[in-house]
Amino acid sequence: MATILVDGRACPARMDENLLQACLESGADLPYFCWHPELGSVGACRQCAVKQFSGPDDKAGRIVMACMTPVTDGAILSIDDPQAKEFRAGVVEWLMINHPHDCPVCPEGGECHLQDMTVMTGHARRRYRFTKRTHRNQDLGPFLNHEMNRCIGCYRCVRFYRDYAGSEDLAAFGAHDDLYFGRHEDGALENAFSGNLVEICPTGVFTDKPFSAIYSRKWDMRGAPSVCAHCAVGCNTIVNARQGTVRRVINRYHDAVNRYFLCDRGRYGHGFATTPTRPRTPTTRQDGIPVPVSITTALDRFAAMAARGPIVGIGSTRASLESNFALRALTGPDRFSTGLPQPEHDLTMQVPALLRATPARNPSLHDMESADAVLVLGEDVCATAPRLGLALRQTLRRAANPAADAAKVPHWMDAAVRMLGADTPSPLRVLTPAATDLDPIAATAHRAAPDDIARLGFAIAHRIDASAPDVPDLSETDLQLADTLATALRTARRPLIVAGLQYANAALLHAAANIATALHAAGTDAALSLVVPDCNSMGMALMGGIPLDDVRAMAQAGRIGTLVVMENDLTRRLDATILHDLLAAVPHLVVIDHIATPLAQQADLVLPATALTESGGTLVSTEGRAQRFLPALLPAMPVQESWRWARQLSLATAGTEPDWTDLDQIIAAMAQDIPSLSAVADAAPGAGYRLDGRRVRSEPARISGRTALRAHVSVHDRPLQASPDTPLAPTMEGAYSPDIPGALIPFYHAPGWNSVQSLNRFQQEIGGKMRGGEAGTRLLDGTPHTPPNWHHDIPPPFTTGPDDLLLLPEYRLFGTEELSTLSPPIATRIAPAALRLGTMPAGLENGTTATITLAGEQITLPVRHDSALPPGIALCPPHLAARAFGTPVHIQLRREDAS
Repeated sequence: MATILVDGRACPARMDENLLQACLESGADLPYFCWHPELGSVGACRQCAVKQFSGPDDKAGRIVMACMTPVTDGAILSIDDPQAKEFRAGVVEWLMINHPHDCPVCPEGGECHLQDMTVMTGHARRRYRFTKRTHRNQDLGPFLNHEMNRCIGCYRCVRFYRDYAGSEDLAAFGAHDDLYFGRHEDGALENAFSGNLVEICPTGVFTDKPFSAIYSRKWDMRGAPSVCAHCAVGCNTIVNARQGTVRRVINRYHDAVNRYFLCDRGRYGHGFATTPTRPRTPTTRQDGIPVPVSITTALDRFAAMAARGPIVGIGSTRASLESNFALRALTGPDRFSTGLPQPEHDLTMQVPALLRATPARNPSLHDMESADAVLVLGEDVCATAPRLGLALRQTLRRAANPAADAAKVPHWMDAAVRMLGADTPSPLRVLTPAATDLDPIAATAHRAAPDDIARLGFAIAHRIDASAPDVPDLSETDLQLADTLATALRTARRPLIVAGLQYANAALLHAAANIATALHAAGTDAALSLVVPDCNSMGMALMGGIPLDDVRAMAQAGRIGTLVVMENDLTRRLDATILHDLLAAVPHLVVIDHIATPLAQQADLVLPATALTESGGTLVSTEGRAQRFLPALLPAMPVQESWRWARQLSLATAGTEPDWTDLDQIIAAMAQDIPSLSAVADAAPGAGYRLDGRRVRSEPARISGRTALRAHVSVHDRPLQASPDTPLAPTMEGAYSPDIPGALIPFYHAPGWNSVQSLNRFQQEIGGKMRGGEAGTRLLDGTPHTPPNWHHDIPPPFTTGPDDLLLLPEYRLFGTEELSTLSPPIATRIAPAALRLGTMPAGLENGTTATITLAGEQITLPVRHDSALPPGIALCPPHLAARAFGTPVHIQLRREDAS
């Protein structure tokens, strides 16, 4: 640590940061535009000028750019120096010359970094009276509006989009005061993280298009901390709501997880909560027609159903721990299903056991960015866990750091570090059946069938540690590849192995575990990450249950009177014939869900549940981090949480209420009943938490208009209902400070800082942990590892018949995750389903329509040739391939009329 003097005040500072960071961490107000904590410094805007003095006797000093000046012990600087203030005022006036006077109509108004910095510099009057430069705006797709006339040329957008996120279809055109940031032609931005431009841009050049259609000012919306439900990474979010509807989802900083960025699926996928077809009232089926009924009638109907035999419950990997636990309490552990078919169930249950048994670290997302060698084994992480894919992309940026260290260039000096590391080899090695978005930056991108990739993984482990099992009959090419990859991993300091459940191949998981074990034994600081499919797959693995195959067996044996399915569309899990036979053997079907699934259309009783944005609960991410989400709004009854429905069903059948009535109580009961979930209560403060003796307010202090909205009814303000499950107050009345626990932050605001840049005031140090503590708790830490236990299930080489193909699921960023497909902005980005083939069978051509027979069902899809696929492999959407999840299903093709 160093000590610097800022306007005569001694402030501690870190030696590895620049003066701008040091000033901000000291609590000083220093304006800036181009610098960003995750992107570093380029000195493009010249707004952070300060006066630096060479010593106590130096009275003149010199103007320096704080973001480009490293901290030195004893540095003396002044922010309030008149010359520095005049310089900054001049800079902002230049930047504002062509800026339109449109703050009242700009969607950034009220949370605009440019507004904050302009006020901070004291720039209040415009002297420029000539014609302003104007630009034509572009159509950038369904996610972003484009208003180039607001641009101040900070370069943040292209630095994030190209340098950090790795896409090239957004660029800077022109020069000097005629810069244009856009595409070479109109069209949707291709990058999976384009929505972050809304928060990256310090002005209103890029704004949220779906939010603009239902716009409210920041101070007119309620906020609540939440967790993304669209993959298993567990990104932290803030949900903004007003007048009973969700308006937008924005990023909530978590040092170890998503930090500053969200993927577009997580940012724009929340529309599933407002679909017109969503169940809003209980319905029963009479003469084959759904009929709305009251809660009392629905519960009476369920009691009559339950009298006919045992109740069996099917849980869900997209439902909260609390909802699954409540269903488990209703049915008993022996009649509670994970909602997964046997192969996926077995693999999901294995993941926490593998992570505990393997001596390598279980890394956080941020920890992965520091890996100096990465092997991705059979998982397209850019589709199944997009934010993880972005983290792996940063390993290439970090690879330039040793060269920067040798040249004594600080890591925050972005352009210089990139130049020094231009020739640094990539640490990424990707072995997958199909091409991935990481391939262009990977040192190795190898295509093979899952079994052959697993064989390579086992061979790599053996070459790192000879006591690991060897693989017979490897080709000369594979032997050379295994040697090359083993050497790269063994010579690394912090190697990382990533695998997952995408192809339901147990050998891939075991090969990854063998490599991680071998690397740990070799003395490296190895890490192993196993990606699970859904937002609560890991939570379900820790809770346990029976697979769907056991439920089918119980139904066929006549041991099910009523089947209760909670937030799980079995039409995506089971073959149509198998599902039909299951439902035919069950006298009664009850569905509790917040979306109108095809399964709900066949139910005898449908109970409307809250969406994640309307309820509180806990999800467990792929790293085993339990994280709490809280309601942003309270829906009108009879819509209620799935766990509250399960509690009422217990009362209707057993005649006694469970001991829990609110979220804290059910969490305590779950922690006591299930040892593996005993630490879940530590994920966030309970509903009884108070900050300075008061609830945490969920609305900014400037909120207004609650009375005006009802002025035609009454001028008296209507009290808002407070949820018993959250410590958040439903209004602006309550406590708020930078010391709020990270799990409870409903919005970011600090005096003088209204934009997301106010996050700096909530961090212990910029880019570090939150002042109030980080959100969530890791459930897999602290478990002693068993002695190295090698896995020996090496599969034989992959082969197919001359007319057969192995069908694998093709995951996509848009269109394969269940909930986000119901969101209108996402729906516009979904490409048509197709059957992708590496080798075209005789009689088939690209674009031809073909029929495949899978588990007795015929499916017709257009054929697309994909030269990157290995021979004998075909890809199709996962809701089709998942019906044979984990088994080597071979298909035969039949040509149809050309489409």
